[in-house]
Amino acid sequence: MTPPLIKICGLSTPETVDAVAEAGADMIGFVFFPKSPRNVSTEAAAHLAEPVRGKMQIVALTVNASNETLEDIVSTLKPDLLQLHGSESPERCAEVREIFKTPVMKAFGISSKDDLDAVTPYDRVVDRLLFDAKPPKDANRPGGNGVSFDWHLLEDLKLDTPYMLSGGLTIENVADALRITRAPGVDVSSGVEREKGVKDVALIKEFVQRARTALS
Repeated sequence: MTPPLIKICGLSTPETVDAVAEAGADMIGFVFFPKSPRNVSTEAAAHLAEPVRGKMQIVALTVNASNETLEDIVSTLKPDLLQLHGSESPERCAEVREIFKTPVMKAFGISSKDDLDAVTPYDRVVDRLLFDAKPPKDANRPGGNGVSFDWHLLEDLKLDTPYMLSGGLTIENVADALRITRAPGVDVSSGVEREKGVKDVALIKEFVQRARTALS
């Protein structure tokens, strides 16, 4: 079976970017959402991304971003993928994809089978789907909250668009998550941090290694 794609999201330092590259992850994510402890400026992200450009996919995470904000991100960072992590409609996703000529990954908060039904209108509209846990009621951001959902909900999932699994993944549970879901990709942020917003080099490397070998 093909090893899963691995995305490490919410990077903010050269050391952790280097660690992601050395570990052999496939995608690196930068967060552009002021309420997140992982928020960075477009200029900082572009500087951090430059050494790994062409070696892995660069992903820009936004939440209900305006065209003006997206224009700044696209022109400054030149991401390979725009991650839309808000309440963007299928029409908005298609519009962003067309205007900025950049592939789009749409994120969804999942807690029940009904939440998966809401994904159907996006199938084949976006380039990739991301299934995250629904945020706690008191959360001020839609992702990166370190909580997971029932992975069995993704068993027998039938979609044409490839997806990634996110939400509460850690070095302890990523192998189980992959064995249950057979997800073609995983995305981690808080699960490789030593404190909120601060990535840990050793955890990054261990996560990538465990995800790579989970299905072998």
